[in-house]
This record gives sequence, C-alpha cells and structure tokens, in this order.
Amino acid sequence: MTNTVSLIDVEMNFAATRAVKRMSLDIESGEFFSILGPSGCGKTTLLRMIAGFLTPTSGRILINGADMTGVAANRRPTAMIFQSLALFPLMPVWENITFGLEVRGVGKKERRRQADRLLDLIALPGYGNRMIHELSGGQKQRVAIARALAIEPQVLLLDEPLSALDLKLRQRMRAELRELQQRTGVTFIYITHDQSEALAMSDRVAVMNAGQLQQVGAPLDLYTKPATAFVAEFVGENNVLSGTVVETFDGFAVLESAHGRFVGRGGDGLRPSMKARMYIRPESLCVNHQGQENRLTAISERFDFEGAFATAHGIVRHSNEPVNVQVAIPHRQLGEAPGIGAEFVAGFSRHDAIVLAHD
Repeated sequence: MTNTVSLIDVEMNFAATRAVKRMSLDIESGEFFSILGPSGCGKTTLLRMIAGFLTPTSGRILINGADMTGVAANRRPTAMIFQSLALFPLMPVWENITFGLEVRGVGKKERRRQADRLLDLIALPGYGNRMIHELSGGQKQRVAIARALAIEPQVLLLDEPLSALDLKLRQRMRAELRELQQRTGVTFIYITHDQSEALAMSDRVAVMNAGQLQQVGAPLDLYTKPATAFVAEFVGENNVLSGTVVETFDGFAVLESAHGRFVGRGGDGLRPSMKARMYIRPESLCVNHQGQENRLTAISERFDFEGAFATAHGIVRHSNEPVNVQVAIPHRQLGEAPGIGAEFVAGFSRHDAIVLAHD
C-alpha cells in the first residue's frame, strides 16, 4: 500500500509549550487510522496541522507525496468533520451536503444529483428536503460525513465526532463509520480519547501522550503487546505489580515485588536491577486455579455483575504495599466467583503478563 499522509519530523510549539514533539508517521492509503490519547496530548493539534489550519513550527507534511508546506486548508485534498458538526440550520439537508460544491461553482441540478447519491450512501434516501432540526443525532452525524465526502477528499479528518452522542448511538455509529469508510475507500484519520472507539474501528492506532507518539500498531497488538507503561495503563484495564527486574531469559523477565516473584514476557530494554511494572489483564487471571505458575492471594471486596461476565475486585494485603486486583469471570464460571470477604487465589500464566520498564 502507498502512504496517503506522511509526517516528517513535525513539531508544533505555542510560545513555550511544545504541543507536538518531533514526530514522524506514515498513514497508508485507504486506512482507517485513529490517533488515541488523553485530553491535551496534542492529537487535535496534529489533525489541524494535516488539515492546514495550523502551520508546523518545523518539519513537513506530505499528502500523496506532495509537500503541503504553504498550501492553504481549502486547497488540500482533505475534509474535516468537527466535534460540533457545524451544520447550517437554515438550509435543507441536501444543501448542507452540497455546500462545498456550491462554493466551487457546481450548478444546482448537479448538486442535487450528488446529494441524492450521497444520501443513498449514508442510508438516508429521501431526506434531502428535511431541515437539520428534524434529524436525530445519528442522522446529523451522517449528514456531516456526506457533506465532507461531497468534495471527494482523499483524506477525511474526524475530530471526536461521536463524543456528544449517548452510548448506544455511539456504538451504532462506530459500526456505520467503519462500514462507510470501507465502502468509499477514503483514508480516515480519526481523533479520539475513547479507547473502545479506536480499538473497534481502526486498522491501526497511534497512541499519543504529552505531544509524543508512544506506539503505533494494530488494535490487537496495542492491547496484547503494549510497548510502554503508558500504553499498558491507558489502553484497557490492567492489574499492576511494581518491583525490580532480577532476571531476563528467552524473552521473559522475573519481577521481584512486595508480593513475591512473578514471571512475564519481557519488554524491550529490560535489564536486572531496573525498576519495572508487570501488567496482567483481568481476563488473564483465573480464580483458584492452583496450577498456575504466578499466583496472588487476595481478599474479595466487591463483585460487579455485567451480564456476559462479572468482575471480582479484591485486594492483596500481605505487605506494606497493598495491591488492588480485578478478575474478569465469564458468565459460565460465575459459580467460581469468591464471596465478599473471602480469600481467593488469582493465578496467571507468564505468557499473559508483560513486564515493562517504569521510572
């Protein structure tokens, strides 16, 4: 695949603040690419530089191999959907969709034809004469996407467009966005702080923190093979054990903690005597499976039933550094769930834990 967007040593400074630190990144043609990170990490700044609304302090941005330095936003092969959507309330839906074409001088008959085509694409046929206030939240989202696609961008930039929707509508719109992207083949660059959105929709995800890229990879790789402690703690839930590396061997590391010695997959650059943390997903812990090589003994404090599974919350107290433990229990194994106040053993395999350096 070819690269649609390439960032080469891009930086963005606002006075003394470095919003985006030197960053290089390639986004492939036809890819659904998400940029994930907490508020203030620089992800929206990065998107606005690609769109042309901000000029990088240094570095270059290429789109389809062309250097965008000095190219205005309205002359770039991009379209952007803002969090607010910015639809025009006094225009019917079809005029909203084709506003960009009107600006370009396209005649009314052709604009209406294009609007009808795009309404079919977003599964809103016959909605062209409706006013914006007559639409639901999800329908407005789709109209905003159709308006962006009307100008036939090579790259569609989306800045947290689902954040104002309720949970069920967000989940439905995630599926619709992904399906629409696959049908059109347009490169999507999607900004979000919601990890479930990024993992569910994306071909690849870039995780940012404090203006820097932490890791770029497929959703499954980010979840199962985090490269840094930040990614491990930000993407999904994890149980965390802090300690010191005492040994590394064959891709594994031994961590000495206040609760004993544990073995897990070793992250890059680990050496004996380094401070590190071990991360274990709640679904990787098994309750009262004595055969597991790594074991934690905890006291059950809470039990959250969530239908398909439940989460047992416990605390490991036998040291001066108590540790909270979460164990995901599938519905079919709820009979193994410990009662409140009961002691239980949570075991896990070395293959289901990862040890990463941590200051």
